[in-house]
Amino acid sequence: MATVALNSTEGKWVMVSAILASSMAFIDGTALNVVLPALQKSLNATGADLFWILNAYLLILASLILIGGSLGDKLGRRKIYMLGIFIFVCGSTACGLAPGVFLLTLFRVFQGIGGALMIPGSLALISSSIHEKERGKAIGTWSAFTTLVTMGGPVLGGALADAGLWRYIFFINVPIGIAALLMLWRKVKEVQNQDSDKHIDITGAVTIALGLALITFGFLRIPAVGFKHWQAYGSLALGIILLITFIQLERKGKHPMMPLWLFSNMTFSGANLLTFFLYAGLGAGMLFLSLNMVQTQGYSQLQSGLTFLPFTIMMIGIARFAGALADKLGPRLLLIGGPAIAGTGLLLLSFVHQSGGPSHYWTTFFPGVLVFGLGMAFTVAPLTSTVMGAVSDQFSGTASGINNALTRIAVVFANAIFGALAVLFFAAALQKPLDELKISPHQKQEILKQTIDLGNAQPPKSIIQVDAEHLRNIYKEGFTVAYSRIMQISAGLGYMGALMAVFFIRNEKKVKK
Repeated sequence: MATVALNSTEGKWVMVSAILASSMAFIDGTALNVVLPALQKSLNATGADLFWILNAYLLILASLILIGGSLGDKLGRRKIYMLGIFIFVCGSTACGLAPGVFLLTLFRVFQGIGGALMIPGSLALISSSIHEKERGKAIGTWSAFTTLVTMGGPVLGGALADAGLWRYIFFINVPIGIAALLMLWRKVKEVQNQDSDKHIDITGAVTIALGLALITFGFLRIPAVGFKHWQAYGSLALGIILLITFIQLERKGKHPMMPLWLFSNMTFSGANLLTFFLYAGLGAGMLFLSLNMVQTQGYSQLQSGLTFLPFTIMMIGIARFAGALADKLGPRLLLIGGPAIAGTGLLLLSFVHQSGGPSHYWTTFFPGVLVFGLGMAFTVAPLTSTVMGAVSDQFSGTASGINNALTRIAVVFANAIFGALAVLFFAAALQKPLDELKISPHQKQEILKQTIDLGNAQPPKSIIQVDAEHLRNIYKEGFTVAYSRIMQISAGLGYMGALMAVFFIRNEKKVKK
């Protein structure tokens, strides 16, 4: 397949269109975290509602993203990419118009369908279009620019939320998506392997989609109903059975959508394990950092968004350099050091308790954000180029789909599990201060019920003999304890990612079948 130079006219159009469309999906993730308090207030949403609004999108995305990558390889990457963008834009428009929690959650599902077709196509388009010697640099460029837009999302989201315009977080996708579609239509050629297997593995696609959806749903139900409820353990068990069935189908099938021989390459397998652990820590860490700043530390939503600027600057300044460095020296050392540094940043953030608000940012949150950003800046581009470089171009869409699926699954699992843990940690932290109050067991339970709203917990109106402001302070201190423990677990996941690189990542050439 003919490839082009990164700095050629065709190469630039490929990069710009890939960056624009990818940015839509990433903006939604980071900006939405920041506007959650405004969204919660506007729609009268509970803490559980917030997690469903976040995870409805991620559930569908995780379920279908492997299919999206495979379809791009088989039917044409530009074609599937453009279809995904169109669906994503339509879903975003509907989200912006949604009048309540239920419809917003439903329209997030449509966004997930579009994202599943769109996200794998971005990296697959780059990997199959740009010269092999420049792919690390190209992916580093993609990482830097998408991160710039992504981390600009909290700033934009904070400004819009403070102005009461949180819905525009969804509407902003419309002009971006239309611009990307026009570029792809007019300036980018179709990328399709002429010798690729055109057969669609429908049985495998249905099995993996249902399996991932059930496992994700099971984890999402645990915070609400507990692990012992049939909806939780039944969904998890059936999902695992379907995933085992999928593996057997792919092993025996003549036209598998996910060739299992890809995982015989230890570097490919290790990079995907690293992705799972690191992004689980990243997703939970950033979510709870945003909630903590706005709901307990006194930051406005705009100020919360601005706190991520050091992260953005680190990514812009280092990601492209890190990608080029991985091309020259190999990714191993970068993929050991980067996640370890990122984990250390999350650990530093866990030590921040009640602060004096935004005026104390530089001595509280800033050091952790800086170290965290440094670690991610040295990780993202080498990790992505390692995954894409471990397979032949024929399977670039499938490889991207696998890696992106693990990223999204990691975030969904982290949100679901850590959401449940946060409520448990929060309630446990309240036990001692509530025991010191002269209230009945029933009143204590009423106070504890509010922990499901996390940092937005408010004193029950029925508790009149306890000063409301004193109870709010107890809630704030309790949620800060829960936040600290979540960040420590997130840091541990970063360190686990570094260990995966130690054990599995090697500086080796791609393996072709």
